[in-house]
Amino acid sequence: MMNLYYPQPMKKVKLPVTVDPYRTAQQRLDFNTCVEGRLLKRITDATAGEPSDAEVSISYDKDKQGLIVIQGNVSLTVSLECQRCGEIFTQACETEFRYSPVKNDSQVDDLPDAYEPIELDANGEINQISLIEDEVIINLPLVALHQEEDCSVNPNYMSFGEIEPADEQPNPFAALSELKRK
Repeated sequence: MMNLYYPQPMKKVKLPVTVDPYRTAQQRLDFNTCVEGRLLKRITDATAGEPSDAEVSISYDKDKQGLIVIQGNVSLTVSLECQRCGEIFTQACETEFRYSPVKNDSQVDDLPDAYEPIELDANGEINQISLIEDEVIINLPLVALHQEEDCSVNPNYMSFGEIEPADEQPNPFAALSELKRK
């Protein structure tokens, strides 16, 4: 008789606000959870309203060099104001990250390029909500715009004026060619 083992799916657990990355990496903990949009206050302030609940996956581990690695991804939907027409629209925001904690600036220089440095607080911990907010805010568009076909502004008014042809500028080396002929 064949005995099949089916592991239980990973349970969604509440994300601790702060963690000690060294202890968490030694335990190789993974957090797969949903963070309520109301907790992401800086994202609410940076967008046109409260974001959707964020699907978050964060893993703590050590790499081959013994460095602590914090990697994961965040997926949520934000409301933005179109800078062309002023209407509110929703946009999916997905981001991946890979950090390694540092205690001082000299450690930043020694960090491999694959990792972004993340500073610890006074207690030697990382605020995971701030980490999520930072990643989402960094990945927001600089200028929020609808797709042109979805925007209420008439496409004929999206360009301003005619593009004038560039003036013919004199060749700066023409004087040299005159000297060369003499």
